[in-house]
Amino acid sequence: MKHNIAVLFGGKSSEYEVSLSSSFALLSNIDREKYNLYTIGITRDGAWYLFEGDISLIKNGTWHESDYVTPIMVSPDNNSRKLFVLRDGGVESITLDAVFPMLHGKFGEDGQIQGLFSVMGVPVVGCPHASSAVSMDKAMTKAIVRELSDIRQADSVTLRKGDDVSKVCDECEVKLGYPMFVKPACAGSSVGISKVRSREEFFAAMETALKEDSKVLIEEMITGCEMEVAVLEEGGRYTVSVPAEIDVGGSDFYDYETKYVSDASSYYIPARLSEEKTALIRRSAERIFRQLDCRGFSRVDFFYTPEGDFVFNEINTIPGFTPISMYPKLMIHTGISYSELIDRLIMSAING
Repeated sequence: MKHNIAVLFGGKSSEYEVSLSSSFALLSNIDREKYNLYTIGITRDGAWYLFEGDISLIKNGTWHESDYVTPIMVSPDNNSRKLFVLRDGGVESITLDAVFPMLHGKFGEDGQIQGLFSVMGVPVVGCPHASSAVSMDKAMTKAIVRELSDIRQADSVTLRKGDDVSKVCDECEVKLGYPMFVKPACAGSSVGISKVRSREEFFAAMETALKEDSKVLIEEMITGCEMEVAVLEEGGRYTVSVPAEIDVGGSDFYDYETKYVSDASSYYIPARLSEEKTALIRRSAERIFRQLDCRGFSRVDFFYTPEGDFVFNEINTIPGFTPISMYPKLMIHTGISYSELIDRLIMSAING
């Protein structure tokens, strides 16, 4: 029997375009012999539609302008698992077996979608609502991972909307020094992040960050290259990849432009580390994943300093998911093909 699977894409997020790319790749590679697929697009304004057109329209961003969109609603009834399609001829109901939210950033990766479908009783691929929310908030993540006392993190200061920016800047200058990084607490794909070298830049960076979130994390600069590790969880069994080493080329840091637009960055899989260091970062990634009570899949990011230390940076509970994104690349290197990865994630959600 085929399972009814909803794939969610788009969303009210600054990472809307990244979601389109990830969703197009997922829909291009999923085994349609195993699943009845219901592709749910969410516009930038938050309108939900069942999209039944060619997935190339998702890739080019015109899906919502087509004739293949139909408004939908979902039922909060925990026993129904119903998706209602509001067609001209009446209402069609579909019982969902699982949902795959390929929604990066706010209103997708932050636990809100996960909570909605949890209320409905529909299994969700990936982390549940609580661990999604905590992992999305960089300040909360740091506080929880701090219990793993042997895993180093960057020193930081947190600002909330309404705080005295001048006083916070004074504190950061003493505690962190320049340069430092100013980040929205709840944003991904390096959106809204600034490298700050002066007090003047601090105030400008704060304005940028506060456009993305009402809480801002300010961190000391860690000198080193970025390392990324993919973790896959299936019913309490963990597959942890070797690390990838990211070379950002001439960029200041691994920002949105470097990740998705330019070709400045390059990478090494596996990273150029000793066996001992490779084993250490893999253990650390799994421990962080478990400490945050994550499920399904996540990418855990570190810095590797010239002194040979690993510094935990952040965790992404819905990482970029195209075949050339780092999470699938690392799993492919582990021996799990892209299509198999999709299947294993869905079945793990269904089987609990």
